[in-house]
Amino acid sequence: MSEFQGGPAAKVPAWRRPTPGESRWPVQVTVAGLIGLQLWLPAHLALGNRWALPAVEAVLLVVLTVANPLRLERGSAWFRRASLLLVAVASLANGASAVLLVAHLVDGDATHSPRGLLSEGGAVYLTNVVTFALWYWELDRGGPLSRKEGQDTEVDFLFPQMATPDVAPPDWEPTFPDYLYLSFTNSTAFSPTDTMPWTRWAKMLMLVQSATALCIAALVIARAVNVLP
Repeated sequence: MSEFQGGPAAKVPAWRRPTPGESRWPVQVTVAGLIGLQLWLPAHLALGNRWALPAVEAVLLVVLTVANPLRLERGSAWFRRASLLLVAVASLANGASAVLLVAHLVDGDATHSPRGLLSEGGAVYLTNVVTFALWYWELDRGGPLSRKEGQDTEVDFLFPQMATPDVAPPDWEPTFPDYLYLSFTNSTAFSPTDTMPWTRWAKMLMLVQSATALCIAALVIARAVNVLP
């Protein structure tokens, strides 16, 4: 008898068996948007030269796209390191922007325009959502290339479709939009919603994201309200 309801004839869920590589375009578009947000931020919220880190991210994105232009099929040690380096650089840039924004707000050096405060805070908040989505996507069960092999079934994030496979489509498996949604809800609710962190590193990463998002949102909104005419 199969471990899934429906007996031996029931189809094994896609996340537990080898499948074709994930489509690359959602990640490409999202990372391109992330780079655009970083370049849109004013110079006083950038670490060093405002063009340096986004330029590194753009180069890494091009290299990774050339390696797997349509689907994530081919993997190697250098591909894995380049992918993680891209996320690390994006996190460094966003972390610096978040720290600088908070410092300006605390010191009273931030812009006195409510619209400017909200737009700057919103950009940092959104880049925070994207960078953590990329971390979740890259680290869950060894990353997208590892997940497509379907060998590691010890989950880091338990999605609803995994907990209730009898009512989920048999071809469902987590892809980047699922991790983006996970990151967005964690940033807005400051806690898990439908997807639960299952391992300690996942819990700690979500904790850091929630704390960062809460700090940005609380300080930016409070400052914006204070300077309203």
